[in-house]
Amino acid sequence: MATNKTVPTATPIVAYLARFPPPKQKEAQTLIDLMQTYTASPPVVWGTSIVGFGQYRYLYASARTGDWFYCGFALRKQAISLYLSCDLKALSFDWKKLGLHDKGVGCVYVKKLEHIDLKALGELIAIVMQDLPKQG
Repeated sequence: MATNKTVPTATPIVAYLARFPPPKQKEAQTLIDLMQTYTASPPVVWGTSIVGFGQYRYLYASARTGDWFYCGFALRKQAISLYLSCDLKALSFDWKKLGLHDKGVGCVYVKKLEHIDLKALGELIAIVMQDLPKQG
């Protein structure tokens, strides 16, 4: 069985941030502060490009297990990927108040943080955190 390549690392957050120009570092720090507030967990670099908060064990129907973070983000060239440990389509959330974004099954993509309402993002993270015990 294949193992998950995206696992927690010992990479310091400052080393992760240093890879980006100052405007991106500022966006990352804003996300770190916000996600740390709502998860009550410190930031951890997962794999080579994701900053995750918290950790839980998942079990698929196929019996595959692994560890994943409650929420996290990755600074990408095209957009900031916001990872939320849930099926976003199943959430009861007013997506219009978040602002300009695209979404996938468990990710929200934003070009710049200034395009979204950070208070609404905090509300979204709080909803995800409430639903976590039901997901495991």
